[in-house]
This record gives sequence, structure tokens and C-alpha cells, in this order.
Amino acid sequence: MPLLSDKLKALGLKLGAQNLPPPQPRREVYAVEQVIPGRFQATPEGEIFVAEKIYPPTYQHGQAGLQLTAPPHLIAAWAGEPAIARTDLAAFAFLDTETTGLAGGTGSYAFLIGLGRYEGDHFRLAQFFMRDPTEEAAQLTALAEFLQPSQILVTFNGKAFDAPLLNTRYLIQGQPSPLANLAHLDLLHLARRLWRDRLPSRTLGQLELHILEATRTDDDIPGWLIPTVYFDYLRSGDARPLKNIFYHNAMDVLAMAALLGHIAQLLDDPFNGNVKHTLDLVAIAKLFESLGRLEAAMGLYQHALTQNLPEESYWDTLRRLSLMQRRQGNWAAALELWQQAAAGRQIYAHVELAKHYEHQVRDYHQALHWTETALALVRSADFPRSQRGQWLGELKHRRVRLQRKLDQA
Repeated sequence: MPLLSDKLKALGLKLGAQNLPPPQPRREVYAVEQVIPGRFQATPEGEIFVAEKIYPPTYQHGQAGLQLTAPPHLIAAWAGEPAIARTDLAAFAFLDTETTGLAGGTGSYAFLIGLGRYEGDHFRLAQFFMRDPTEEAAQLTALAEFLQPSQILVTFNGKAFDAPLLNTRYLIQGQPSPLANLAHLDLLHLARRLWRDRLPSRTLGQLELHILEATRTDDDIPGWLIPTVYFDYLRSGDARPLKNIFYHNAMDVLAMAALLGHIAQLLDDPFNGNVKHTLDLVAIAKLFESLGRLEAAMGLYQHALTQNLPEESYWDTLRRLSLMQRRQGNWAAALELWQQAAAGRQIYAHVELAKHYEHQVRDYHQALHWTETALALVRSADFPRSQRGQWLGELKHRRVRLQRKLDQA
């Protein structure tokens, strides 16, 4: 029986490397170094193209600078990464990748990797670009060298995408990943926590526009188009369209640095009048509450209730504050808030009043009164049907228990 190799030879396939033609020189109509200011960095794995820019301390990205001027200790507490609070600015590295696809896995390359870090009072941006996939080992080596002073990696959706992708690429190249020992702060999750009630979308571009108030020039390119432009470059050797990708990547890195500084300022002192939107006050209060900073959270809730909150947010904020007052044992304050909410037809407030009079005051008549008003509210035509079944069983059971207690009195 003929061997598989014999069959392949019969089909004209040449086996082994000895008969392969020598590699063709790179065909570049417009080389990347002719289009993008940069340099070639030598590494043990070959050379890689690097574009660099230094941003002075006066640079503003919208309404925010790039420097981290407020202590990030609350961000560290939220992220569960104590290193974020302990380290200096030089330890931070901001990373964003442009890839050949969004699926990840071994088939996706990060052809452009943008990294920013603080050097003194300046911000240094370096972009590592591979002209073709054969330069990946050099690119990853240069990236690891740039990251050597870093202890904290800051990304936007990087925990789900950028970091796993780069770890895979390092593994494929047989190199240790420099990301493995870095504390990782993913700003996407913090942004969702702070602005999910105010912004319908929390993409970096939307945060840049609506939170940082920064706008990009016409040099930007939609993210979904970036892989196509890179593949076109590989085929044509024309690097001119890459200018838009370098710009897009640079703006993403700068936006992350500005966003981190902006969030740190908001959390460090939200009472200084810099929080412009009332929904942001509520979001920060919720974050403080989750971190156990109860006095600050209650102060923000109280302040937000004096502002022009949307109706749904107003009642939710009042509910949160009332329950915190109850947990703190501030019954008079809690009762006042529950009575206000009950007048606004908030079902939970009727129930809380019924529970208070039954268990704290032992006034079963008042407890039954608030139970009956709650039942009437649940049975009204405008009460949401989806919630009716949830409350009816509990309230009927409470009414039976209260009536039995009254009969026994």
C-alpha cells in the first residue's frame, strides 16, 4: 500500500523545507514608518515597529487630565486589589489591543498593542505594531520590556478579552506572560456600576463622550472595521489607512487614563460639588453602601433626594435610605421616610410600617391598618400585575396573624 507521503508527491506537493522558494521581501507601497512617526526597536526576537508620544501634565482629555490626582483607595477596595492603593503612579499601565478578530482563541492576533504609563509628571504612550504575524514574538518581547516597571494593569473589558488573548499569544510563542503577576483593574465593570442607570450604553466611546466630554476627530475609525483595514494592509502593503487605527488605539488608552483619574476624584470627595448629575450621586452612594461606608452613603442619598431625581430613582433612593436608617436603629428617621413613601403609593413602605407597629411598638391596630392599606393598593387597577401575586399571599397571611393577635388581646 503506497504511503500517504507518496500520494502527496504524486499530486505535486513538495514535502519539507528544502524545496520551498525563499521568502519574498515585504512588499510595501507605503511602509508604516512613512505614514506613522515611530522607530524600529530591536529585540532578541527581531525588530518591531513602535510609535511613541509623550503627553505633558497640562494635556486634557475632554474635562479630565491624564494624571491620577486623587488617591484610588476606594477603587482598590471596590476591585479587591489592595495593590492599587499602595503603589505610586509609575506602577500603572494602561493597555488596549487591536486584533484580527473578536472571537479570541489561537487564531486571533493582537496586531497593535497600545500601552500607556506615567513617567514623572508626563504620560508616555507606546504602540507596538507587527507588520505581519511573523513579528509577533518580537512584539510580545518588546511589550514585556515596556511592562517591567508596572504592577497594575488597567484595561476596559480587558479581563474578558485583552488579557486572555495576550496570555494565549505568549503561550503560543513560548514566552512567559508579563500580565500574570499584575493586579488587574477592569474599568468596564466599575463604569457599569457607576453609570448603568444614567447611560444606555457604557462603552468606552460613550463614557468618553458623556462622562469625560471628549470628542474624537474624523481620524477615528469604528472598531468593527479595524480587522478589515489590517487585512487590506497585509495584502496591499499600503499603510496609509492604518493612521486611523493608530489614532483609535491611542484615544482608547488616553480615555482609560482620564477615566481612572475622573472616577478617583468622584469617589474621593463626592460632596465637593463636582458631581454634576444627580444619578451619579445615587450611584456613588450605592457603591459606598456596598463598601460599608454607611455614613457617607446616607449623606449622599439625603443630598440626592433634594435634587431633581427621576421619579423611579427618587423612590428607590428613598427606599434605600429608609432601610439604612432602620439598620442603624434610627427609627424616627425611618418612619418619616416610610410615611412619605406610603403617601406616594410605595407598597414596601406600607409593609415596613406594618412590621414596625407589629414587632417594635406592639400596636396591632396600627399594624393591621397599614396591612389593609397595602392590600387595597395591591388590588387597585393600576398596580402592576406582575407584582400582585408576590404581595397578596404575604399580606393576607400578615392580616390573619394580626387579627388573631387582636382577638387574643
